[in-house]
Amino acid sequence: MAVVSLSERSGATAAVDTRKLSAGLWIVQGLLALVFLFTGLMKLTAPSEMLAAQVPLPELFVRFLGLAETLGAIGLILPGLLRIRTFRVSVTGNLCTRLGIGGLPFLLPLLYQVGLGYTPIQSGLLIMPQALAAMSLKLTLPLILRRFGYRRVLIFNTLMLGAMLILFSGIDVGWPGWTIALTAFTFGFFTSTQYTSMNTLAYADVNNEQAAGASTIASTVQQLALSFGVAAASLAAALFIPNQPGTAAPDMIHGIHLALRVLGALTIVATLVFRELRLNDGDTVSSHKAEIPSG
Repeated sequence: MAVVSLSERSGATAAVDTRKLSAGLWIVQGLLALVFLFTGLMKLTAPSEMLAAQVPLPELFVRFLGLAETLGAIGLILPGLLRIRTFRVSVTGNLCTRLGIGGLPFLLPLLYQVGLGYTPIQSGLLIMPQALAAMSLKLTLPLILRRFGYRRVLIFNTLMLGAMLILFSGIDVGWPGWTIALTAFTFGFFTSTQYTSMNTLAYADVNNEQAAGASTIASTVQQLALSFGVAAASLAAALFIPNQPGTAAPDMIHGIHLALRVLGALTIVATLVFRELRLNDGDTVSSHKAEIPSG
């Protein structure tokens, strides 16, 4: 009896010590998360002039560090979510893809109005087919995902988005308006497929308890990625467009073309993120039946 009592007492003491250690680690982890979150948000929200005065590094790089620190803080607070492969790939792929294609609404009006001489109304009409395609062809996406699965769709679609950006870099004086509109319509279909696929994949393996945290992280990353996409396009334009008053239209067009090619290459590289997916990932959402080879 004495041995049993001593054994129970030792077990209870060990359990208390384990709980104390676990609580201490959670406190340290929470403090680290707060530090990362504070420094990350400072880098993301600080005015450009303040960053330039305090940090002798390119602004886009500093903003990227801020995003990495913010995501690191989220990972410390909610580490379980980032262990879910579909959620991790969706969030990372969302960020990487939008870095390439997120700045197109900035570059295309610049190309059409400043480079090609279209009026603002004409420029808007040339971009409108992208939105029409995104709305009208969304009904086909469930059929595509059911047939091919998330992995194949996201890899192929990301490659096509990169190719479309490079195709946009071929638009020049003399292109018929209907050809530009058709290119925008095709790009709208691929962007709609990409965004919807990534957004639905994020919740494929998330349970009810994790849904609120997953939604917060996914929406935050989407908003940050939009800003980073415009920033990446602005940086690419600043690198290739001559910074001189009265720049001729051909030089302007050439600079925008180079920026589009760089962003297209960046989008194609983002395909590597989706290679982490397995053939059957997301099948509970898409109803796709993957043919997984035996052995």
